[in-house]
Amino acid sequence: MITLNQYLILSALLFVIGMFGVIRRKNLLMLFFATEIMLNSANIALAATSYYMHDLTGQIFAFFIIAIAASEVAVGLGFLILMYKRMGSLDLDNLQIMKG
Repeated sequence: MITLNQYLILSALLFVIGMFGVIRRKNLLMLFFATEIMLNSANIALAATSYYMHDLTGQIFAFFIIAIAASEVAVGLGFLILMYKRMGSLDLDNLQIMKG
């Protein structure tokens, strides 16, 4: 049987992987993927804690995080398509030279 500690360790490892991805990535698409990994690690922690405490509050919060992540992906992908059409690349170094 999987214990709460194992779920929390998995969640922490996924969060660290996502944080490393946010810090190290130069591509905007990979930055969004790393952010999604971090949000999903929070979902795992909330759902597991909620299950082991026999309370639905954590699962409800996880549901709202999923809804927010879906809207982030929709807006973010639209932004990425626009940036790729205008600049020809999704490299973060190219975005530093943006001019209005």
